[in-house]
Amino acid sequence: MEREVTVDGLKIRYLEEGKGTPVIMLHGASLGSSADVFERHLGPLADAGFRAVAYDQPGFGLSDAAEDYTLAYRTRFLPQFMSAIDADEAALVGHSQAGGIVVETALDHPDRVAKVLVICSGSLLQGLPGFAPPAHSSSESTDAPPTLEDSRKLLESNLYHKDLITPEVLEKRHSMSVGRNLETFLERQRVVEPKREGPRLWERLMEVKPPMLLLYGKQDRNQAAEKCAKLKELMPDLRLEIIDKACHMLMWDAGEVYDRKSIDFLQE
Repeated sequence: MEREVTVDGLKIRYLEEGKGTPVIMLHGASLGSSADVFERHLGPLADAGFRAVAYDQPGFGLSDAAEDYTLAYRTRFLPQFMSAIDADEAALVGHSQAGGIVVETALDHPDRVAKVLVICSGSLLQGLPGFAPPAHSSSESTDAPPTLEDSRKLLESNLYHKDLITPEVLEKRHSMSVGRNLETFLERQRVVEPKREGPRLWERLMEVKPPMLLLYGKQDRNQAAEKCAKLKELMPDLRLEIIDKACHMLMWDAGEVYDRKSIDFLQE
């Protein structure tokens, strides 16, 4: 069910299904990203006894954009959204860039986070010893409005199973990639994030108090599988799994595997 709530003066669109312990899912930051990337996973969570929620972050999908375009703002926004939907405590799921959001929230508000599930978050692998910084992707670096074919190519770059890009999926993704969503995407590209002090986020993963599971696709970009192997070597107790035949959109590429692993983890 599609709903709307006002948070920090912004109208925020979210999808919700089921009752029980809240599981809040955050999409990544690629052009066209929205709560819809989790749409097919709401039902399995609801059937397993959870209150499944996925929201369009500020400036994405059908949600209003804030004047602050930083990732730091969207991280501070998450606890406010939780309060607005009466979720004093919730399990958090973060895909791609949002993996950092849910990890930081768990570090800063451990009393409000029941569990943490990270999916293909390259930002959590940045700065690992022995790896060069990832090259900037040119697929999203233009100011020109994307064509339908541009949106297809971007989706294809994130998927192992290209046949998942149905006309309906492509049209929805493309509709979230133009107009004001393109404008806010370009603003995010230009923004200067506040300087982070102290250790990198990956160095703090073992400080996360709630139970945490990290899932990555074996065919994900920027040497993700190799970086995960290095991370596991540095932190043997970290719960981290690599799933074969899955790229950056792991929850699509390995849908049934993802649903089973995520639900098993959340029910522990």
